[in-house]
Amino acid sequence: MQVSEVQRARAAALSIASSLGLRADDAIVLHDSNKLTLRLLPCDVLARVAPVADQVAWFEVEVAQRLNEVGCPVAALEPRVEPRVHERDGFVITLWTYYAPVTPSEVSPADYAHALARLHAGMREIDVPTQHFTDRVEQARRLVADRERTPELADADRELLGDTLRELRRVIGERGGVEQLLHGEPHPGNLLSTGNGLLFIDLETCCRGPVEWDLAHAPEDVGEHYPGVDRELLRLCRILVLAVITAWRWDRDDQLPNGRRLGTEWLGQMRAALDREP
Repeated sequence: MQVSEVQRARAAALSIASSLGLRADDAIVLHDSNKLTLRLLPCDVLARVAPVADQVAWFEVEVAQRLNEVGCPVAALEPRVEPRVHERDGFVITLWTYYAPVTPSEVSPADYAHALARLHAGMREIDVPTQHFTDRVEQARRLVADRERTPELADADRELLGDTLRELRRVIGERGGVEQLLHGEPHPGNLLSTGNGLLFIDLETCCRGPVEWDLAHAPEDVGEHYPGVDRELLRLCRILVLAVITAWRWDRDDQLPNGRRLGTEWLGQMRAALDREP
């Protein structure tokens, strides 16, 4: 979130919480990217705040409710207030249960795989309209093709990314296979170690596709413990995921700290994976 918006976003979250009868005197920033994640105190509630124009909060709230109903390992909405999306001063705010981190926080690959398999099992029990994973790939391809939005991307890198996004999308699509509702981005940053066990967060990224797409976001060892994995499909998905997240790092409006450095590093990893020379 833009620096100029952070204080307004904090104030909006505090105002909403107070209006709902939750004592909220302070808001600690836990994460700042396309949305702001805050810990409100002393009520100890987690607030997610995003600009109205960029949010898909209603979708995330609906999915979270339905997945909790079928026993999925996902973070729950704050139980002391109505589960809904609030709007204040140009922001949308959702309120969630705050889970204190447990130590040690390192998750074993087997536990990670088990939690993801449980999530996928529950996702097969609900039906929500959502995009296909290839829609996200296409968005990345369009970003790479847009020189105004990616002015710092060198021509050779632009060609590498564009070709990889287009070709691997085609190859994976032609393989066919079973598809289902997915988390979309179940990387370690979206997995919490809590007193209630492992819980996934950030459900706004849900999409449809093969489970290998989700596994491609997890550490490599996780795939070794997930049942019935198509190893070649997982290998292709890993490269394609790397291409997608690399593309976002070259967006002129990218707000991820050290984004350009990561983009350069990931381009090198892509070349190695594709066995291409710089």
